[in-house]
Amino acid sequence: MRSLSENLSTSPVDEETSSAHAIQAKWQKYWAENETFLTGGDDDTRPRRYVLAMFPYPSGDLHMGHAENYLYSDIVARFWRHRGHNVLNPIGWDSFGLPAENAAIRQGADPREWTYQNIAQQKQAFRNYGVSFDWSRVLHTSDPEYYRWNQWLFLKLHERGLAYRKKSAVNWCPNDQTVLANEQVVDGRCDRCGAEVVKKKLTQWYFKITDYADRLLDDLNQLEGFWPHKVLQMQRNWIGRSIGADVDFRIEGRDEPVTVFSTRPDTLHGATFFVVAPDSDLASEIAADAPDEVRARFQKYLADVQKTTDVDRQATDRPKTGVFLERYAINPVNGEKLPVWAADYVLADYGHGAVMAVPAHDQRDLDFARAFDLPVKVVVDTTAPITGAMPVIEVDEEGVPIDTGAALDEQNPASTGIALTGEGRMINSGALNGLSKRNAIARAIEQLESTGTGRAAKNYRLRDWLISRQRFWGTPIPMLHAEDGRIIPVPEDQLPVKLPSVEGLDLKPKGSSPLGAAESWVRTVDAESGDPVLRDPDTMDTFVDSSWYFLRFLSPNSETVAFDPKQAARWSPVDSYIGGVEHAILHLLYARFITKVLFDMGLIDFTEPFSNLINQGMVLLDGAKMSKSKGNLVLFEEELDAYGADALRVGLAFAGPVEDDKDWADVSTTGAQKFLARALRIANEVASPVDVVFAGGDAALRRATHKLLSEAPALVEQTKFNVLVARLMELANITRKTIDGAAGAADPAVREAAETLAVMLDLIAPHTAEEMWEILGHEPSVGLVAWRSADPALLVEDTVTAVVQVGGKVRAQLEVPARIGEADLEALARADERVIRSIGDREIVKVVVRAPKIVSIVVKG
Repeated sequence: MRSLSENLSTSPVDEETSSAHAIQAKWQKYWAENETFLTGGDDDTRPRRYVLAMFPYPSGDLHMGHAENYLYSDIVARFWRHRGHNVLNPIGWDSFGLPAENAAIRQGADPREWTYQNIAQQKQAFRNYGVSFDWSRVLHTSDPEYYRWNQWLFLKLHERGLAYRKKSAVNWCPNDQTVLANEQVVDGRCDRCGAEVVKKKLTQWYFKITDYADRLLDDLNQLEGFWPHKVLQMQRNWIGRSIGADVDFRIEGRDEPVTVFSTRPDTLHGATFFVVAPDSDLASEIAADAPDEVRARFQKYLADVQKTTDVDRQATDRPKTGVFLERYAINPVNGEKLPVWAADYVLADYGHGAVMAVPAHDQRDLDFARAFDLPVKVVVDTTAPITGAMPVIEVDEEGVPIDTGAALDEQNPASTGIALTGEGRMINSGALNGLSKRNAIARAIEQLESTGTGRAAKNYRLRDWLISRQRFWGTPIPMLHAEDGRIIPVPEDQLPVKLPSVEGLDLKPKGSSPLGAAESWVRTVDAESGDPVLRDPDTMDTFVDSSWYFLRFLSPNSETVAFDPKQAARWSPVDSYIGGVEHAILHLLYARFITKVLFDMGLIDFTEPFSNLINQGMVLLDGAKMSKSKGNLVLFEEELDAYGADALRVGLAFAGPVEDDKDWADVSTTGAQKFLARALRIANEVASPVDVVFAGGDAALRRATHKLLSEAPALVEQTKFNVLVARLMELANITRKTIDGAAGAADPAVREAAETLAVMLDLIAPHTAEEMWEILGHEPSVGLVAWRSADPALLVEDTVTAVVQVGGKVRAQLEVPARIGEADLEALARADERVIRSIGDREIVKVVVRAPKIVSIVVKG
């Protein structure tokens, strides 16, 4: 594709550009006064289209990431209006959260003030940018009218057993003094402030998302081809379903067995030691009965482990560490005693917090075994063929093969340090000997079930969603705590439980929620019994707010329901959802979970919230992500002032494919401004009457116009917005040539092209498009004009350009009839003087003709 400057170089640049700001002010006033982009009501019979951009956080003025995101969503929304759809394109603010609270703490202010001031600023910026939102459907998640329904949703999940409270080791941000969900820890650090996360045991509220793990995984198949493959894979990896068996191990001196999940129960005979997570309750219980020296060593080790993140603990290149607890587990398949170790490479929340270690066939187990000189026992012969008939294996009295073969001896993990993880035949495994992996797994599970020591099972990487936050600026959890330990839901008719005033409250992070110190708020009475109770002092994770907001847009002002199920049936799921890939796990996973819960409640008739997902790349500066802290920002407001909204929109749209990162150096707002000035000049010069019939006129211009009409819908639906801008520039150049040529500005083909430019420019440069449409003699708004169809007769090319190659090099280009035959095309090529000179006296070996496009002449020498 040509650059912006190249597209502009085909005709002189008009230095006298129209005032972008005057045009903006004029049309923004018109849109506001006429409510141009309101969504049609229930009596609107047009097909419906729900277009939604991920709503912003009000952290100050909009930035270039916002400019890109809301440009793309606006292009899609405007396109579907032109295609005759009733479009819902709402806007709201994800307005709870840590940045507002931290800013309020720094300034000694109320987070409400900071939040709503920023919202007002962003609202004006969106209007200045010309985004076609339905401004009657605005929501803020920090409004009691919104978070009341967060609380309602919590109560509904609680009724269904999907909201519960438990004590467990959680991710703790020491800087923000709050817990974090696993998804909010990035490379061992808080995704908000970057502080290193530690583990801490707390009693917290959870949503039982693991109950939906299979559906969350399997339903991704519905989204193949409609969501980016990368996002689907990230979701699959995060859910992380594993198929295997739960195996019960008895530990000497302990009555209850310990259950271990394993994807390879076939390798039970190869287990040589047993590992428990040091931060698990099981490890503490076993260590409590150990000798003093062991117990002391374990406590020191545990303290070190608690300073280490889960990410670091799982690193494959990290040296293995652990403590032998001087206890033994009994292998249920052969009665062997396995030494029990506490080691940090096992996590407390994976499976059951314990693993059977099979070092010959698991690299982490092998690294640990070699570090502590533990036995390594091979039970899979990876040198044996796994196809064909099962081989006959000679074994001794104990079922051990007499000769495992020299090839296997050479691969012994105890000496090579490389675990044998490939396919093969079972050895050293009693009745499983000779079986392939698949058959051995099935047989092993049968044996475990027959002896009552195990069963088939599934395990997931996914963990329940921890929603408690020890901060003020969030949705209060609608639960009451009685003196006798009972936890009582707040009755629905008492919602919302509103946040108290910050007056007299210290919002600084201190390890417990500031709400707990609001005595007059936290102390209340149970409406049913009259007993004194305490409100829950924690607030909800802000991802709860965004997990269902797309439904609230359907009934944003309702005081009786979170959303109207009839409106959900009309509008949902969202047809086009646009936002950054950074939300590929967190937000999207939670929204999918809540959607499935609401489906099970009978409130909606769909199971996936977003039918189509568009991820945009980042806007970079000199190859780096823009950041306030680094001082490498391009300010949105300054760019609007300097060039106007349309130039910024065109420059961003043209800079590259939607999904790619774009460097600001490639965003030519100056070039875009010149292109828009040329488009306006074309509209001003059209000399044919407004009711002229589009027939006859310049044939080349008409073909170019209708070719664009034919190609543009696919370009938009495939999000090739940069290509669409290039095509509009090409049409403007061809139109300019026609005006300056013999036909002149009175040619009807010029008006047809100019009106086509105006309608299509509305997607990207709506202020300029409206001005062109008015100049061309039409009533506003161009944003509501139906998209014209291409004339098939004008899509048939009369002539094409044929390329002639001699010896693999292009020597001539010929304009030939589109339906020319091969013989005639070859004759024309041979007769061309440039081709004759190129061939010279060399012998022609072969001529390949592909009419009407190519002639390739092969010569000797």
